[in-house]
Formats: sequence, C-alpha cells, structure tokens
Amino acid sequence: MDGPSLRAFAVYLLVVHFVPVHRVREILAALTGAEPSVGFVHALLARAASLLATCDFVIRTLITLAFTLCCDETPLKVGPATPAPGRGEAKGYLHVACTELYTHFLLGDRSMTTFRQFVYRDLEHEAIVVHDRYQNYDSIHLGTLQHQLCLAHVLRDLAGAAELYPEQAWPTQLADELRELIHRANQARDRGEQTLAARIKQVALTGLRHAVRIGLAHTATLADVRPGARKARLLLQALREREDDFLRIPPTSNQAERDLRPSKIQEKISGRLTDLQRAKDRYLIRGVLSTATKHAVNPLTVLRDAFTGTPWLPPAATAPA
Repeated sequence: MDGPSLRAFAVYLLVVHFVPVHRVREILAALTGAEPSVGFVHALLARAASLLATCDFVIRTLITLAFTLCCDETPLKVGPATPAPGRGEAKGYLHVACTELYTHFLLGDRSMTTFRQFVYRDLEHEAIVVHDRYQNYDSIHLGTLQHQLCLAHVLRDLAGAAELYPEQAWPTQLADELRELIHRANQARDRGEQTLAARIKQVALTGLRHAVRIGLAHTATLADVRPGARKARLLLQALREREDDFLRIPPTSNQAERDLRPSKIQEKISGRLTDLQRAKDRYLIRGVLSTATKHAVNPLTVLRDAFTGTPWLPPAATAPA
C-alpha cells in the first residue's frame, strides 16, 4: 500500500467507521507492516480536511442553489467535558443541510449565531427548507424562506397526542390524512413535480381541516398541564395557521435525519470528541464523503485523490434536487 492509499485508509477508518486513533494505528500495522505514530494518524484529519476544503465549499454553494433542501440539527458531545459558564451541559450541535445529492455540515451550537453562519441566508428566495418547526428557522435574521414543516415529526407528535387523548378520534384522523399526503407527495416527486395537484390537495385539506377543528375544540386552552398537552395544542394551531407550510414537497426531512444518523452512532461508539477543531475536520470530511456516496463515487477513491493532489469535485445537479 503506497503512502496516499495508507493515509486515505486511515482517514476512512476514522471518519466513516469511527475507529479510535490507537486502533487505526494497530490496523495499519497489522495489514501493511507500516507503523505510523498515533500523532501522525490523528494529524491526518486536519490534513484531509484542508485538502477537501474546496470540495466542501463547492458542495455548500450547490446546496444554496437547490430548489429544496432538508435541514436538521442534533446535540453532540464535543469539546471539553466541563460546561462553559452559563451552560448546563457541555455539548454542541451538528447542523446539516442536504439534498439527495449533497451533504454539508456545520458544528456549532443551537444559537441564532450558528444559524446565521449556516446556509440559510445564501439560499435562493424561492428555496423550500424542510425542517422540524424549531423556532430559529422562522427568524427574520435568516431572510425570507419558504417552509415545509416535516410531516414525519408531526406524525410522532400525533402519536403522543393519541396516547394523551385515547378517547378522541382527531389524532388518528390527522395522522391518516398526513400519511396519505406523504404518499401522494412522494409519487408526485417521483414524477418530477414540485407541487401536489389541486384536486388531490383539496381532498386532503377537507379531512385535515375537519380534524384540526375538532382537535382545537377539545383542547380549547393551554391550561392542561399534562405532559404533551401543550405540544398537541401548538401543533393544532400550526396546522390551522400555517396550512401551506405542511403541503409542500418533499413532505419530510428524513434525508437530513439519515445524514445525521452516523454522528449519533459515532457518539455511542467512541463518546465525546474532545478536540473541537478535529471534530469540525471530521464533519467537513464526512460531508464530502457523504456527497461522494450519493454520486456513486467510492469514498476511499475521493480520499486517495485528495492526498495525491487531484481532489474530486461534485457535479452540479441537472435539475433541482
């Protein structure tokens, strides 16, 4: 195994398979006879991130040009284990903006500062952002965005509402109507359509509106202090006041959840990433390799090409993704 291939293999194990640095060194020694130092292996993260920075910038740019993108954020144990002053926990947040072709990460927190540093303010004004109804997405500081409120998250909330109100039919009726909408939206998207047909939308809206009115009548105030009651009431109000934001395509942010899932697996396997800068390097690399995989390009090839000075760049989408 030549030098670029060995370095690519080491980074691949670190970033894609979450193998700790010491074990990567042992694997390389066992398979190749090479005995790199632990420091050499760890330093490859910074080197690979530097070599892939241009590719990451291209991915970010292509995402800002997309017609629709899925966004999400998840807590991540990163940096020192001692909480910063004024903070209850020592954690960060990993943000993702993605399409079926591109993945871009940003490691920060859940503040508006981090949101403003991400892709939102650079999006085309007609772009649709699919998200989970977290309040920051609605901030005027992110510009004028079109929203699709993730129906998968809504269905989880309705499952909780059905347990809270077992004698009432509206949570189940709403869930059934939304599942039909998701099915119809996925069919439309497969046909290359960006909106639902008016006839299909009207049929769904009739059932949705009836269920929402019934639900609002049964949850007339926010005085119910049972766990989940406030969330159910706020969801019903959102369905009434932001109807159009539940009816766009794509209907869910499942792509974002899929792209974030490896970070949770990494946390379960290796725990806290104590070096914040190296964690940022990991997720820059991860975004590039995720994008490569979406384009059916071997991640190891991308890493080796970067180490040989011929970094891979993703092509622009031929249609809105």
